[in-house]
Amino acid sequence: MESASELVPFPLLLTPIESNYRACTIPYRFSSDNPRKPTPIELQWIDVFYNVIPSFKERAASDPTVPDAEAKAEKFAQRYAQILDDLKKDPESHGGPPDCILLCRLREQVLRELGFRDIFKRVKDEENAKAITLFADVIRLNDAIEDDSKRLENLVRGIFAGNIFDLGSAQLAEVFSRDGMSFLASCQNLVPRPWVIDDLDTFKLKWSKKSWKKAVIFVDNSGADIILGILPFARELLRRGTQVVLAANDLPSINDVTYNELIEILSKLKDDHGQLMGVDTSNLLVANSGNDLPVIDLIRVSQELSYLAADADLVVLEGMGRGIETNLYAQFKCDSLKIGMVKHLEVAEFLGGRLYDCVFKYNEVSS
Repeated sequence: MESASELVPFPLLLTPIESNYRACTIPYRFSSDNPRKPTPIELQWIDVFYNVIPSFKERAASDPTVPDAEAKAEKFAQRYAQILDDLKKDPESHGGPPDCILLCRLREQVLRELGFRDIFKRVKDEENAKAITLFADVIRLNDAIEDDSKRLENLVRGIFAGNIFDLGSAQLAEVFSRDGMSFLASCQNLVPRPWVIDDLDTFKLKWSKKSWKKAVIFVDNSGADIILGILPFARELLRRGTQVVLAANDLPSINDVTYNELIEILSKLKDDHGQLMGVDTSNLLVANSGNDLPVIDLIRVSQELSYLAADADLVVLEGMGRGIETNLYAQFKCDSLKIGMVKHLEVAEFLGGRLYDCVFKYNEVSS
C-alpha cells in the first residue's frame, strides 16, 4: 500500500529544516511536561478523535468492498477507542506522545489492518459527480466579474465554501448526513471579514502587481472543495501564465481527494481540446504527494513532487489539516499561502477565532 519510492523533504522548506520546521501547529505538550502524564491539550485532542469514531464506524460498516464489514467496523471502533484510552493513561504508548499526525496515523493503521482501504469512496464519488455538474456555472459566475480584485475575492470565498465538505469533523459529518452541503449557500454564509487570520487585502495587492511562474497547491477534499473551490482558482492562475502543480494524496484518507481520483476528475472536466472552460491546461500538472493522511508532514513527500516543486515560487496549502493544523507556521524559501476553514472548536480557541472562521495567511519572501 505504501509509496514505492522513498519519501524526501519538501525542497522549498526553509533550511535548516530541523530548527525551522515542525509539522504540528498546536503544541500538545512542552519539554517541561511530565512524559508519563497526558497534558490537558492532549486529552482535549484525544477526545476530538474519539468523537468521530461513530461516523467512521458507520462508513466502514457500509463498505461494500469488505467482507463482514459490519463486524470489522465494530472491531475498528473498539480497537481505536482502546488506543485512545491507552494514550490517556500513558502518552508514550503507541509511539506517542500524541500529536495530530500520530492520532490520524493510528486511525488509518487500524482501518487498513482490518481490510478497509477507502471507507468514504461512495460519498466521494457522489459529491464529485454533483460538483462536476456545477463546475461550468461556478466558472461563468467568476468569469463575469470584470474587476480582478473582486474576482480573486470571489475565488477565495469559493475555496472556503468548498472546504466545508469535511467528514473528519464530527459536527460537519452529522450536518452532511442530515441535509448535505450547498456550495452557493456556503459561499454566501461565510463568517464576515476580518477573518481570524486575514491577509487577503495584502494578497490582492500582490495579485495585481505580480505573477508567479509556478505554484504548487496541496489540495484537500473531494467534491466541492477540489472541483468548485481549488480548480477555479488554479484555472485563474493558468490564465495568468502560472504553471500549476496540484499535489494530491497517494492513498485514501477520510474524504480527501487522491492522485488517481484527481486525474479522473480533470479528464471529465476538460473538453476535447484539453481545455478547462476555454483555458489551456498544458501547464497544469497533477502530482502524487506521497501522503496517506488528512494532515501532512512536509519532511515526507514523494520524489516526484520534490522534483516538480523545486523551482516553484508559490506554495499553497489548502484545508484545515494541511494548511492550519500541521503547517500554519511552516516557513518556505518562496511565497506561501495557507488557506482553510476552522472546523474544530479546539482550533478556533487556539487561534482566538470563531468556529467556521477562515484562515488566509500570506507570506511573501523578499527576493
